[in-house]
Amino acid sequence: MLIDTNKCVACANCVPVCPMGAIYVDPDIGRARINQDECVECGTCFRGMSQEHLNPTLVRTVRKLARLFRFRFEPEPDVCPTAAFVMNELEMPRLVRQVFSDPVVEHKSTGIKGRGTEEVKTNDVNPRVGVGEVGYTIEFGRPGVGVRFRDIQEMTLELARMGVQFEAKNPISHLMTDKSTGHIRADILDEKILSAIVEIKTTLDQVEAVLGAVEEVNRRIDTVTAVGISTRCDDSGEETQLAQVLEDLGYGAERAKTNMGLGRLTNAEAA
Repeated sequence: MLIDTNKCVACANCVPVCPMGAIYVDPDIGRARINQDECVECGTCFRGMSQEHLNPTLVRTVRKLARLFRFRFEPEPDVCPTAAFVMNELEMPRLVRQVFSDPVVEHKSTGIKGRGTEEVKTNDVNPRVGVGEVGYTIEFGRPGVGVRFRDIQEMTLELARMGVQFEAKNPISHLMTDKSTGHIRADILDEKILSAIVEIKTTLDQVEAVLGAVEEVNRRIDTVTAVGISTRCDDSGEETQLAQVLEDLGYGAERAKTNMGLGRLTNAEAA
């Protein structure tokens, strides 16, 4: 994302809109600027504000006169009065920021927008987690924090050493150069995104080791993580094995989502 300095009037309305705090008003030039290293190309500033098309020279003149006569002239807080934001064409590796951070952009590897994965929401149609298996979603980053692929790779390297199975229909897995080692494309490691999800599955006896490894890596990386864990219920809709393991490890297990078996396959090519 860019700001056209010929249009910007430094009203600062855009500063609180950015979920990464990447926009600021530079007092040396009297214009808003974007910290390109912190910008994740989410498009929130472009779509989250009304884009008016007032004449920049006129707006600056009125604002200067207002200051001179000690009264304020400020645009409405949800408005960019001169439509100064420019959504520029991106190329790799920077394009990966937009793909993972902009909710209206589709991941080419999965055909899904947002973070690019259905997780286990459709497990009753496309059983990612089978009988006797345990699935994990490891979420990285949040608005205001974000995550760099280098930190995600630190986790995937550790998980790969444990012999976990990475979900194939997942954008992070798609960006791995070697799933057996967990290495991610070297050209994107320094790119920052809003958030991402790594999906893996293991057998029940690996749960303790995996959760321990995730907790250890989380202490070393510069972001926040959240872990979801799932397994199959029995024919009566109950699950006792994983819940017991989590309880023994000191985790309070609560059912967050349950697939009811009501799903129907509507796209055979996606199966």
